[in-house]
Amino acid sequence: MRRVVLFGYRGTGKTGIGTVLARRLGVSFLDTDSLIEQQSGRTIPGIFREDGEERFRERERDVIAGLPLRDCVIGTGGGAVMDPANMEHLRAGSVCVLLAADIATIERRLARAPRPPLTSLSSADEIREMIARRRSRYAAAADFCVDTSRTSTEEAADRILSLLKKGTVPAPKREAAYRWFAAGPLPAPERERLESLLIGRDCNVQTRFLGVAGYPCGHSKSPLLFNRLFDRYHLNCHYTRFEDPSIETILRVARDIDAKGLSVTIPFKRAVMAHLDEIDDAARQIGAANTVVFACGSARGYNTDWLGIRKPLAGHAGACAVLLGAGGVAAAAAYALVDLDMEVTILNRTPAKAQALAEQSGCRWGGWDEFGRIDPDLVVNATSLGMQPDRRSPLRDDQLKKEMTVCDLVYTPPVTPLIAAARKAGCETVTGTEIFIQQAREQFRLFFGIDVPDTVIQEILA
Repeated sequence: MRRVVLFGYRGTGKTGIGTVLARRLGVSFLDTDSLIEQQSGRTIPGIFREDGEERFRERERDVIAGLPLRDCVIGTGGGAVMDPANMEHLRAGSVCVLLAADIATIERRLARAPRPPLTSLSSADEIREMIARRRSRYAAAADFCVDTSRTSTEEAADRILSLLKKGTVPAPKREAAYRWFAAGPLPAPERERLESLLIGRDCNVQTRFLGVAGYPCGHSKSPLLFNRLFDRYHLNCHYTRFEDPSIETILRVARDIDAKGLSVTIPFKRAVMAHLDEIDDAARQIGAANTVVFACGSARGYNTDWLGIRKPLAGHAGACAVLLGAGGVAAAAAYALVDLDMEVTILNRTPAKAQALAEQSGCRWGGWDEFGRIDPDLVVNATSLGMQPDRRSPLRDDQLKKEMTVCDLVYTPPVTPLIAAARKAGCETVTGTEIFIQQAREQFRLFFGIDVPDTVIQEILA
C-alpha cells in the first residue's frame, strides 16, 4: 500500500475512521492535530485562543512537512487543504480520501467537542460557509470520496478498504474505455501506455486519469507537462488526450473511468458548460470553461484562461487594448483585460460576433478593418491564426508599431508569425507559452491543490 491521507471538515470522522483503518491495515495512525498538541504542549482550542489561527497554521505546516513517507494513515485538520505547501507534502506518494457529511450531522458531532468559532455566524451557518469556502480545495484533495453521514467508523473504514482494493471502475468499463481510446487518433506509444494502465500489466485501481478534451488536440503540450509534474510530485496519475468530435462522448468516457479532471480546449469551451453540475463565477461570466474537476460524483467547471492572461499583462493595467477574435478564449481575454481596467475594443471578421462578446463584456467592438483607427497600446490575438501548421499572422507587418505590446495566445509554435513580426517591429511581446504556463499552473492547483513554481513549468516545456 501507500500512505492513506484523510481530508475533510471537522466532524466528518477523520480521527475515528483513521484509527480503525490503520488497525485494519496494520500500520500506524498519525493525526496532525494531535501531533501539534504534543509538540506545543497545548490544546488546539488553546493555540487558537492564545496565538490565533495564523500561528496555528504555521505549526500545522511544520508538522505536515515532517510526516514520514512510509506506509501509514494520516488524519488532517479541516483547513489543511488551504495551504498548497501542505498539499504538496500530503499528496506525495499517497492515496487521498475526502470524508464528507451533511451539515446537521457535522453540527451534532462538533457539539461534543467545541472549539472557538472561526466566524461570527451561527454554528450551522459557519459550517456551511467554511465548507463552501474550501470546496474547490476539498475537491482537489480527493482521489476518493466517502460520505460518513450515516455510517459507523467501522463501516466507513470498510468502504475505504474496498476503494483501496477495487477502486471505483469495474473491469468492463476499463476495457470499453481502452477500446474507445484505441479507436481514436492517439499515437501508438500512448495507446500502448493506456492499454497497460487500464487493462494490462500496470493496471492499478488507485491510478487517476486526467486529459485534454478537444477536437483536434494533438498539438497540446498538456500531456507532456502534466505527466512530468506527476513524476515530480509523486502522484499516481496519468494524463492523456480525449479527442472526439462529441463533448458528450468525451464526458461519458471521462466519467466511466472516474477521471480526476479535464483541460478543455477548442471547440468545447462553451459547449461543455451545459453538461456540468456546477460552474464557478468567472467561468459563468465568461461563458466558457477550460477546466473540469470531477469529485464526489460532481463535475465543476472553471476558467483558468483569464488568470493565465491576466498575470503577464498586469503591468499594462489601464491600457488601450485591441482584442482580435470573439471565441471562447477571446471571452476569457476580454474578462482579464476588463479586470485590469483597460479600454478594450474587440475586432472580429464577423462583426456580429464581436458585438455579442463586447456587449457581454462591457467593451467596444468593430470589424477587422477598423484596427488602424484605434492605435492601441496593447494587441491580444485570441484567434487560431498562426497555430501550427497555419503560418498566417492576424495583422500585416505595417500595422505593428514599436510602441505596442503584442500578446499572442497561440503557443504552438512558441514563436508565432505574429510574435516574430512584432519583435522585428521592436514591439514588446508576450508569448502564448507565457500564458499557457500561468493557466496550467492554475489548473494544477485546481486538480491537486499544489502550487507549481513558474520555473518548474518553464524547465519542462523547454
